[in-house]
Amino acid sequence: MTTRSEAAQRRSSEVRQRVDRPSKRHSSSGGAGRPFTRAALVDAAVTTRASDSSSTLVFTGHASVTETPYEMYDWFGPYTEIVSEGAFDETLNRSGLDVPLVLGHDQMRRIARTTNGTLTLAMDADGLAVTAELDPEDRDVQYIVPKLRSGLVDEMSFAFRINRGMWSPDYTEYRIEEVDIHRGDVAIVGYGANPFTDGGMRSQAGDVARRRRLLDLAVASYK
Repeated sequence: MTTRSEAAQRRSSEVRQRVDRPSKRHSSSGGAGRPFTRAALVDAAVTTRASDSSSTLVFTGHASVTETPYEMYDWFGPYTEIVSEGAFDETLNRSGLDVPLVLGHDQMRRIARTTNGTLTLAMDADGLAVTAELDPEDRDVQYIVPKLRSGLVDEMSFAFRINRGMWSPDYTEYRIEEVDIHRGDVAIVGYGANPFTDGGMRSQAGDVARRRRLLDLAVASYK
């Protein structure tokens, strides 16, 4: 297996510019599946609250934590990647931002969306915060909420494009300076690649609330 130093040496001789994005970027040494990024442990929850006419389910969580290094692989081998604190600023301020909340990255299983006001994405002290209002009559919502509450499903990922980044002088670290999440997605998944983030399920009736910590949220990316 190629070592980090060997990969960096090859990368330094073959990458034309430090601003070039990683080639064939992926999250495992075998290069299988979609690439993932990692984030740090933060709180997230699903809240059940009652309205005047019906119950409304509200999902909250953090899909990304910035300034947290994680391991990735490119054509040459392993390297460290970091998402900068301001990487989401421009894309979140985009007019008409279109990002759905989906199950398992299946675009036909959307349960919330920014364009209809049911999904909100924003930066806070922890990272990219996700808040979604879920329709309790939606079959996909009915399917996923019990699994979130029981801990059978406790991970997330989301899809984005890398707009801008920079290699370190020794080509061992790549810093993502700007991402584009327009027409990507935020997904609830069975397994993600991120061992550092978390989420949870909280049910609330009046002043009684229950909250538990989920284990992993992952951030999937695509070019």
